[in-house]
Amino acid sequence: QVQLVESGGGLVQAGGSLRLSCVASGRTFSSYSMGWFRQAPGKEREFVAAISWSGGSTYYADSVKGRFTISRDNAKNTVYLQMNSLKPEDTAVYYCAAVPKEYGLGYTATYDYWGQGTQVTVSS
Repeated sequence: QVQLVESGGGLVQAGGSLRLSCVASGRTFSSYSMGWFRQAPGKEREFVAAISWSGGSTYYADSVKGRFTISRDNAKNTVYLQMNSLKPEDTAVYYCAAVPKEYGLGYTATYDYWGQGTQVTVSS
């Protein structure tokens, strides 16, 4: 069982930056690939970024490529999402997720564990 707790969301102006963190419980964090997803009101949850359990591979949605960076610190059981050049369309609840696999990381159905989410609001 893995429990995930996100933090770092908030209100920021367009062009600003935020760093989200997701802390995982358990001793096997390094065995899990991690993903970030987001869900805006009235929309489906969508993939943002993912990182393999070793950190050697990262994946991004086209909409955030070049602006967002996913990273992990296995010693701290934490995955991060650095978000720069934020846009109003980035406004959503952001969720982290975990799965003991290294494939299919762009799909919500792949993941076994989810956090409760953290709100990110970007004002224009």
